[in-house]
Amino acid sequence: MITLYGIPNCTTVKKARQWLADNGIDYIFHDFKKQGIDAERLQAWTAQVPLAKLVNRQGTTWRALPDEAKAAADTPDGAVALMREQTSVIKRPVLDLNGKVGVGFSEADWAERFGL
Repeated sequence: MITLYGIPNCTTVKKARQWLADNGIDYIFHDFKKQGIDAERLQAWTAQVPLAKLVNRQGTTWRALPDEAKAAADTPDGAVALMREQTSVIKRPVLDLNGKVGVGFSEADWAERFGL
């Protein structure tokens, strides 16, 4: 099963969704903003993806956070709590390809992942 996590108005998510459509790949889209994200899933992601890659420290949401929240994101538990509360700090998109998680979008990387 393929699940793409993100928010629909994100430019990178739009590119990823278009790439999947162009390559005839069926997937489920999970909108963080509308559907939220559970702690168990986030914990599974942190086991596969380094926090430095999973937590988007470049966006406006991150910059608006108090220093205590930013510091808490340096630990897996603190990052999970922050990502649940502020889903915009999750780097997008997150691709779950049969349990193997990847973050971000690159045509070359995705072509390799999908064997294209």
